[in-house]
Amino acid sequence: MNNKGTAASPAVTNSILIRGTEIPAVTLQLEQQKLRFYADNPRVYSVLRGDGKVPSQEEIQKRLLEMEHVKELIQDIRLNKGLIEPLIVRDGTFEVLEGNSRLAAYRFLAKSDPVKWGHVKCMVLPTKIDEALIFALLGQYHIKGKKDWAPYEQAGFLYRRYKKHNADLKALAIEIGMSEKRVKHLVDTFQFMIDNDEEDINRWSYYDEYLKSNKIKRAREKNPKLDSIVIEKIRNAEIARAVDLRDCLPAICATPKVLMKFVAENYDFSEAYDAAVQSGSDSAHLKTVKKFREWVTRPKVEQHLLDYKGKIRNSVLFELKKIELRVRHLLKKIE
Repeated sequence: MNNKGTAASPAVTNSILIRGTEIPAVTLQLEQQKLRFYADNPRVYSVLRGDGKVPSQEEIQKRLLEMEHVKELIQDIRLNKGLIEPLIVRDGTFEVLEGNSRLAAYRFLAKSDPVKWGHVKCMVLPTKIDEALIFALLGQYHIKGKKDWAPYEQAGFLYRRYKKHNADLKALAIEIGMSEKRVKHLVDTFQFMIDNDEEDINRWSYYDEYLKSNKIKRAREKNPKLDSIVIEKIRNAEIARAVDLRDCLPAICATPKVLMKFVAENYDFSEAYDAAVQSGSDSAHLKTVKKFREWVTRPKVEQHLLDYKGKIRNSVLFELKKIELRVRHLLKKIE
């Protein structure tokens, strides 16, 4: 361990367990100026590497300080008079594998008091630690543990574990405590954004909703143009919110004639949704009637109703007769 630039406090030798592997580690104080942000950290990567370029240390510092959680960290560290958990650093390069946000906070504090915030507690791992083990460690911290990564950051992490480290989806799901279906969805959504040159991470929730719906999925399979049309409408803000994709697009997709006109661009998004509602595909009352019909015609439901005795049987009979009278009345008016 090259510990030049450390404070006078003694180093503590210990280890850290990652995926069953004991990794030797040394905990000590290091000069924070000698540390480097880890550009491949999923949070840094997702925010700054959308264009494929490696960001400078100054760019990383600037962008991290703009993030709300880093502003909160500054206050927490100041009140605590230091870190509760050490930064995790790779020996040799002094890259901060885990704790880049805390390093940014420390450097902000050091501007006003370079002596007080000049050194930071670090756990130093060997230079040649396998990158797959680093990512496994980060997954344990931020997905299975603190769960403080945003969905886009989680997706970027999982995508790179799956693509770059050839991690099996099922094993990856077990490793981080997610369902395999959820892991696949996050990876697929991240890939969709890459395939469609989408660099704005603020649009993540739109594509998350777009790829989540089974109704939309079936419509995409039958209409190859749908992806490009929806992407364009997201980018030009015709689809203003991610919830509009969740709440409105499935109704459009469930109405074939409306969907055809939407794909042909004869309808804009709001016109298509209005037409779908008029057709009844998004009617809450229709859905309720349909659910009741599906429930009441189930053989098990019939058997349960027939098995009731005494007061409950009489109450069921009373309610069904009331329903019958009301249904007859509605039928006459509707017909």
